[in-house]
Amino acid sequence: MKKRIAILGSTGSIGCQSLEVVDANPDSFEIEVLTAYNNAELLVKQAIKHVPNAVVIGNEDKYAFVKDNLSNFPIKVYSGMDAISQVVSMETIDMVLTAMVGYSGLAPTLAAIKAGKNIALANKETMVVAGEMIRNLAIENKVSIIPVDSEHSAIFQCLAGEDFNAVEKLILTASGGPFRDKSAEFVKSASREQALNHPNWCMGDKITIDSASMMNKGLEVIEARWLFDVPQDKIEVLIHPQSIVHSMVQFEDGSVKAQLGLPDMRLPIQYAFGFPYRIKSQFPRLNFLEHPILTFEPPDTKKFRNLAIAYEALNKGGNWPCIMNAANEISVNAFLCNRIGFTEMSDVIEQVLGKSGFIPKPDLDDLKHSDKEARILANQLID
Repeated sequence: MKKRIAILGSTGSIGCQSLEVVDANPDSFEIEVLTAYNNAELLVKQAIKHVPNAVVIGNEDKYAFVKDNLSNFPIKVYSGMDAISQVVSMETIDMVLTAMVGYSGLAPTLAAIKAGKNIALANKETMVVAGEMIRNLAIENKVSIIPVDSEHSAIFQCLAGEDFNAVEKLILTASGGPFRDKSAEFVKSASREQALNHPNWCMGDKITIDSASMMNKGLEVIEARWLFDVPQDKIEVLIHPQSIVHSMVQFEDGSVKAQLGLPDMRLPIQYAFGFPYRIKSQFPRLNFLEHPILTFEPPDTKKFRNLAIAYEALNKGGNWPCIMNAANEISVNAFLCNRIGFTEMSDVIEQVLGKSGFIPKPDLDDLKHSDKEARILANQLID
């Protein structure tokens, strides 16, 4: 039987590549639900092609446009963010891909887990904000969370079959982004266009800026902490400019397992969709003769303060990762709108953390409040 998939955030980079995976495997997968927040035009095109059971447009102002354009198709049309959280509980869904950007992915992910849906996780902020809560909820509901991020997918694959072997260290690799070889002075004055020019990966604007500032890797460290139940002192980051080794696991006997491949997000997406089976693909293959040199170096946490900030937030725990994430989302948006400089993003995050109240054991309401307050404070600091 085909696996029926709901794609939350279908018009984004991951969402579009996920639909490519479905197109390449029509006998294995079919689309049950598509959601988007603002890109109504692309959502309509995707819906007409895949004819899902339902679509949701998060921006309620665009409901009429989507409804009118899909009136000749047997597709249910809903609108609003609450509808996204509600639609994931449909009995006809087998797996939910959470590819929404930022904090907005938290509520639908929690709803999908409570509904017993297996999760293909491409929204790292969800685990950053509420990792312990999500991990416990997944265990309680017997739900599998299969990571889609290339680094966490690599670790997940390296851990397969190693249930009885202790992990000594997780090694997350990072490309280093567009500013790896640039001076601190250059980075300080970096433009929006320069920061969006990633050397290896094609991603959405927010993730690309996070990669350039190394916040993306900081978020991944926190995500790995909860996905794999490994303490932060056993999570290491290495700069690997070639982006061929996607991550590694070192075991207590000294052995290291690595997952390698070309920088193509369709590979971890297909792996998550097909798990526990590997599905044959026509995607380009890694040719080692074309990549004879693989190099590694330590990250520069002085030049890229966001990575150090993320480690500090993870060490502090409580609502700090939530506050950090909210401040980062506001800062990235401000940078993309040319309201602050590149390194000022780190300044804002540090100031928000310093001015926010600490809650050691936050519940969901605490996290919602912390997120809201951090966003207000970040905007005040920027304005």
